[in-house]
Amino acid sequence: MRHARLPASEHIALEDVFHALSDPFRLGVVRRLAVEGEQSCQALEGDRPKSSVSHHFRVLREAGLIRTRNEGVTRMNALRRDDIEQRFPGLLDCVMSRAND
Repeated sequence: MRHARLPASEHIALEDVFHALSDPFRLGVVRRLAVEGEQSCQALEGDRPKSSVSHHFRVLREAGLIRTRNEGVTRMNALRRDDIEQRFPGLLDCVMSRAND
C-alpha cells in the first residue's frame, strides 16, 4: 500500500469531512467502524468492486476520518475517533445519532 496522505488532527478540514460523509457507502463505513471497531477492507466492502472501495477508503483517509494499516496482506481500518473529537467535538455523536435515518 502506498502511504496515503493522512492529515494531522489539527489539519483535518470540516469541508473534507463533510464531503467524505456525503456518500452513503463512506458514511456506512464510518458508522460501522464507530460501532464495531477496527475492520479489514474486505469486511467493509460488501459486494462493491475493489476499485470503487479503494477510492472510498482513500477519500476517508485523506479527510482524516480513518487510519489504515497493513497486517500481513490485510488492510485494517480504524476510525480516528479521538482526532475527530478533538477537532470537531460532538460531530461523530451527531453522525451516529442519525444512523437510523
